Amino acid sequence: MNEWNYFNYFTEIEEYFWKKRGSHLLVSPLDWAIMETWQKAGVSLEAVFKGIDSAFESYGRSRRGAGKPLKSLAYCTDAVLQAAEEAQEAAAGRSPANAASKPSPFGADELREYFRRNTELLQKAAKARREIPELVTLWEEALRALESCTVALDSPGPLDVENLERRLTLLDERIHAGMLLHASEELQLRLRREMDSALAGYRRKMKAEQLALVEKQYLQKRLLEEFRIPRLSLFYLS
Repeated sequence: MNEWNYFNYFTEIEEYFWKKRGSHLLVSPLDWAIMETWQKAGVSLEAVFKGIDSAFESYGRSRRGAGKPLKSLAYCTDAVLQAAEEAQEAAAGRSPANAASKPSPFGADELREYFRRNTELLQKAAKARREIPELVTLWEEALRALESCTVALDSPGPLDVENLERRLTLLDERIHAGMLLHASEELQLRLRREMDSALAGYRRKMKAEQLALVEKQYLQKRLLEEFRIPRLSLFYLS
């Protein structure tokens, strides 16, 4: 998913799901994990919407759908992946998209404010978690990287947003790996029990590869919430 108009990916899926459901529902950590697996797999919004439509139609015909609203995006996983496969097949043989560089979707002031907010959150986490020096060291490295990114905003010439996003995504991945390595066993067991409970009704509906990705994203999101660490990727700029 290379088009920069997908920075609103999660919000648009949320809103579409709410409209189909007919009422506002807080998106659960499980739903966020599922959306992230779609985003990382490059599933277009059109394919997601088509899959959600198909899942709602199927749910409405089922016994479970009799008078009960569809509560989770987990029910839509197979339909969305099927829609993505169909879109990929339909796109085969088409002319490649224009590879010309695209202008940045963000202004320098907007990015500077985003880095400032994330810097404050990382500083607070580092102060609050001195008992885990390995994580504090990792967060301090991320702080220095954010400072470098902020300085780059004042450089002459056009901003290379794609390269900036690669740097931030790498920082996210390092932070995720560090939390999995250094978070306490008690915390990780609690989060895994929570995850198993959330996924209990959907495991049979997901393919093994999809389930593994959802589990990974779920644990990452919950660890970030526990340590109050922000996502650094520009996909979360709002």
